[in-house]
Amino acid sequence: MRKIKPSLYISVDIEADGPIPGPYSMLSLGAAVAGRHDADGFAPADPERDTFYRELRPISEEFIPEALAVSGLDRTALTTGGSDPATALTEFTAWVREVSTGAQPVMCGYPAAYDWTFLYWYLIRFTGESPFGHSGCLDMKTLYAAKARLPLRAVAKRTMPGHLLSTRRHTHHALDDAMEQAELLANLMAWEGPGDA
Repeated sequence: MRKIKPSLYISVDIEADGPIPGPYSMLSLGAAVAGRHDADGFAPADPERDTFYRELRPISEEFIPEALAVSGLDRTALTTGGSDPATALTEFTAWVREVSTGAQPVMCGYPAAYDWTFLYWYLIRFTGESPFGHSGCLDMKTLYAAKARLPLRAVAKRTMPGHLLSTRRHTHHALDDAMEQAELLANLMAWEGPGDA
């Protein structure tokens, strides 16, 4: 029987100035190791221990003011002071490989669809590869819906039992939110479902 390689879950959050990558830019990238999952189960990690954060230079002139306002990042300052996207994504890839030695890295997010779209596009565009492969992505919203036996569109953080949520504030700072989501994942992985108090 083939031995299954453990998964290392990495909580990722991004802030961007529009709905899709290419025409719009990823302005910040935060990541925190959430835990390791192997045949013995899930072992949560301290989300402050292994982290990554970069603010990036915009890649286009286009942006949506309302999207930019969410993060509070200064787009003008990032045009000169932000990291070059190729450099930042190369550094991120190296960090992912280092923290996931002996395991397969899995990006996780809440919800993952938006963050994964930007992250994967940037990785392929600026480094030519993804340390997560093309599908190494876990959506915490879907995980909760499956465990709670609810339709996906009925799920929001406000509908979750309070004990599953992180005590950290959701600040729209990519690293803060990645650490918050890492705690949410650890709580979801330990939760047995609606009968579990």
